[in-house]
Amino acid sequence: MTTDPQGDLQDRRVSALRAWTAFVEQGDRAAGHVRPEILKSWQRSQPRVSRDVAEAPLDDESEARAFWDGSPLQLAVAHVETELRRTAEDGDLVLAVTDQHTRILWTYGGRVMRRKAETVNFVPAARWDDESVGTNALDLATRLRRPSMVFSAEHYAPIVHNWVCWAAPVHDPVTGAQLGVVDLSTTWDRTHPIGLATARVLARLIETAMPLSAANPMLEEPGGPTGLQLRLLGNAEATLDGSRLLLNRRQTEILAILALHPDGLSLDRLHALVYGDQSVTLSTLKAEVSHLRAALGGQLASRPYRLTLPVATDIEEVLDALGRGDAAAAVARYGGDLLPGTESPALVELGEYVAVAMREALIVNPEPAAVIRYSELAPYDAEVIESCLEALGDRSHPAVPLLKGRLAVARG
Repeated sequence: MTTDPQGDLQDRRVSALRAWTAFVEQGDRAAGHVRPEILKSWQRSQPRVSRDVAEAPLDDESEARAFWDGSPLQLAVAHVETELRRTAEDGDLVLAVTDQHTRILWTYGGRVMRRKAETVNFVPAARWDDESVGTNALDLATRLRRPSMVFSAEHYAPIVHNWVCWAAPVHDPVTGAQLGVVDLSTTWDRTHPIGLATARVLARLIETAMPLSAANPMLEEPGGPTGLQLRLLGNAEATLDGSRLLLNRRQTEILAILALHPDGLSLDRLHALVYGDQSVTLSTLKAEVSHLRAALGGQLASRPYRLTLPVATDIEEVLDALGRGDAAAAVARYGGDLLPGTESPALVELGEYVAVAMREALIVNPEPAAVIRYSELAPYDAEVIESCLEALGDRSHPAVPLLKGRLAVARG
């Protein structure tokens, strides 16, 4: 006895459509007629997604592009792109790779499916979580952390009732963290039993091509203290769990401001503190924030923008020591001016405050060793050295000759 695969698919499609119709009309009547994960996703989708939705919503395209460029996923996909494209073309599929929030970052499609995908915004920067566009395999694979399939009317939104989708999570090969998913989609009548296995194979292919520093592409050598450590006074440096972050100047400024505002900042307020009156777009700031979020392994929230990990800065340590009246401890942590050359109005103001507080503390309590250390960082501050020599008076202190030499330099 032979079977008719196409007829079986048609029966399956009709069954899925009946269950979907029962759900949208009578809710609980669909229970028992679809898989539990599909029903739960329908229940999440119904209050948030109109059945008339025509396309997925788009996030800021420049921010999505900035997040993708140079990311571990992008580097891995670039290494295996030939294989991915061949899979899409041979099966007339559209392939997609998402971030951990089910935002599409990359797609490639065969001739027919590429056009179909574009009509529903199955494109980079589109949000395909079920609360944005209804039940789909990308969301289920992300949410359930396992390979998932959604067939025809199992999708909540009718715009993709003619689709079948298979998706599998993509993990960091070092930490095991889920970075996103890879999805394969085509029309329901091209459903094939190996679809889900193919998604798994492509996920493994991407993982094997991923840089070993994938969890944090801007990290260098491991080891050291945990959390985020920021050195902002003098030569700036940021480390995460003991490993150095490779950041540009602007990213360091943004990170510093976020570290000093633990309750978070709105996008507009963050822009004002970083750029002041400079003519810089919000999209530029969003792109820098996206790079930072990738560097921090996602530990940077939005609305408001805030860091979600333990943070320590040398500024706080210096100010804490000054608050205790311990000028020597403050100088030991003081590396010099705060991000020399910064144009951030917030950091310029804070830098001036720290510098004044430091020198005033030394004028009041000019401990010789602390003053000598300070004079190495601020060699032209004659007043601090004079205060120390005055406090020592005529005493034969071993620091006096060195202090007098430093004073001569400070006076030019």
